[in-house]
Order: sequence, then structure tokens, then C-alpha cells
Amino acid sequence: MNTLWMRSLGLGVIAIAALAEPILGHAKAVEKELFPVESVLFDKKHALTYPTVAGKFMVYNENHMDSFSVVRLPVDQSDMEGKRVDPTMLNEVLRQGVALKDGGIGYVSNRIGPISAWFWQGKGDSHVAIANSTLFRGGLVPQHLNASADGQTWCFDATFEKNRHNQLLNEFSRPTHSEVLGQDWRIYNSNYVMYKMGYLNTKTGVRNKFESPALFILQRRNNELSMVPNAFDGTISPDGKRIVFVREVNGNYDLWLQNRDGTNLTQLTTDTFGEFEPAFSPDGKKIAFVSNRDSDGNVRQTSLYVISLATGEVTRITNAPHATDGGVTWKDNHTLIFHSNRDLKKPQSKTVSDWNLWQVEF
Repeated sequence: MNTLWMRSLGLGVIAIAALAEPILGHAKAVEKELFPVESVLFDKKHALTYPTVAGKFMVYNENHMDSFSVVRLPVDQSDMEGKRVDPTMLNEVLRQGVALKDGGIGYVSNRIGPISAWFWQGKGDSHVAIANSTLFRGGLVPQHLNASADGQTWCFDATFEKNRHNQLLNEFSRPTHSEVLGQDWRIYNSNYVMYKMGYLNTKTGVRNKFESPALFILQRRNNELSMVPNAFDGTISPDGKRIVFVREVNGNYDLWLQNRDGTNLTQLTTDTFGEFEPAFSPDGKKIAFVSNRDSDGNVRQTSLYVISLATGEVTRITNAPHATDGGVTWKDNHTLIFHSNRDLKKPQSKTVSDWNLWQVEF
């Protein structure tokens, strides 16, 4: 599949600063693709980020200026218009879309209280709150919402730093830059939370002034809410029994795995640089993730990787020299869908200002 989807909505053109691309002193040969990438959705007017797939459905986030919506499509028919969860009131923002295998759509909204987590049940007009009253009272600001495919287990992360709550709420409703929109992991690090022309590399020893967030896991059948300290970007295994998440220690980001009940905590990666945004394969045997390990920790140069849980072997999947690949999810056990700032005509060598959706089969 190589679908080009260009909308004509009659909306004004956004003036957004382009993601910085290195200026090379000499011509450099473009690296050969490890595995060819294909365009899934490409939209000049909207930023398309953080796809998730469950069953036959794909959900992603759509942004145009101050408008945020969550969209669901058949994963094999991405040229269809699909189901949209749009704002229902003035100034409402919908983000962090999550696909469920029955067609349901999870999301985070600011319609009640600061921001809170919900899901549309896949039929009718009913929207269900998926966490307890702590969220509605403003005690937690949920980020990085995720769920098991059946919608019975949910996870999100939040910070306990009260002085950062307003910052995160402002960033939720109006991200400071399109670059940050596609790199949500940066909100918990003082070095990367705001757009800059240059960044420190992510590596061991770089000091983060922010306190570590915590990961929260919710069981819908009994409303049990459990917490994992110093953890974020959690993803639940297809069988709902394991959680993989990101933990930052002394400036370095690594992937950790544990059972849902907290047992068998295992560190999966130990690289000097960063690993982010993990996602279980449908068979639960592999985890895809985003890393800048091959760009010496460069924030803007990230690629996709897959680790085997049986052997620990890591395989690099994408390698465009200047691209920011992120938001990875699995279409099937051999195909990844992700967002990237790659150029449609020259995806291995050039970048554009906004995010669009791509896929790679390996």
C-alpha cells in the first residue's frame, strides 16, 4: 500500500517553523534504506501523530493550528474518511487517541476539569470515563494514554510536581511548537520540553531538573489504580499481563518490563543514549521503540528499532539520516506504522515541517 491522501479543506496555510535540518559542509551520500518506507497518510494542512492499531482499526491524532481531533480508520483502508471524535464544546482539545479492537476510541480531553481520560465505545454517542475521580479533581494530569486491545486495562503517566501542572495543561491545549507535538517524551525533561535551535544530546550524565513522573495502571473491572514510580510512556501487552515503559536515570532513557502486578521487573535496554515510545507486537514476542542511539543522542535524529524479548537482540528498522521517526505502533507482526517529518518525494534524505504517517515492513 502506498496511499497519498491530500485534503482540500479550504483552510488557511499554517506558518510553522520547519524542523531544523543539519547544514552539511560537503555533499554526503544518502544512506540506503534498511527497509523501504511507504506513505500511509500525507496531509499538507494537518499534523498527523501517534498512530495506534488494534484489530482492524487505526487511530491517530490530527492537529491544525488550535484544532485537535482524534480519527479512526480501517487500518487496511487508510484512504477512507473514517470516524472522527471532534470537540463538542468551545476550546475543547482531544488528543492521545488509542485504538481498541472493537472499534472504540480512547482519548484525553479538557472538557471536564483540567484534562481527563475517556473512551467512545465504538457505537452510539456514549463516552465513558476510564479513570477515577482523582483525575477530574485535578490531582493528576494524564499523559501518554494507552490501553490493552480489549479496553480492560489502561495506563497513563503523570507528574507530582504541582508547579508543572499549569505548564503541562497549557502544552496540552496549545503545544509550543510542531516539533514538540511529535516528541511527547520530551515533556518530562527540562532540557527538551521547549523548542530550541540546539539541544544537549540525550545521554548518561545530562541533568534533568524535573522530578520523575509515575506510571498509573487502571483495571476497569474493579477500578483498581496502581502506580509505578519513575516510569512513563507505558504500553500494555496484548494479553494484558505485562507492561513496558520508559525510565530516565541520570539523563539516560531505557526500556523496562514488568508484570502487571509489579513482579519480574527487567531492564531491557542499557544503551548510553535514549530509548522511547515502546510498543508490543501483536504476538507479544517483540517490542518496537524509538531511539537516537545511532545519532549519538541527537534529539531530532531518531529511528525505529525492534527488540526480541526471547533473545534481547535489537534490530534497526529505519535509518534516514535527518528524519525524526516516532510514535511507532504495529500493523501486524512484520509491519510498523509511525509518524515522521520525512519528505514525501525524498523520504530518505529530506524533511518537512509537519508530521505524517508512514509504514515499514521488515
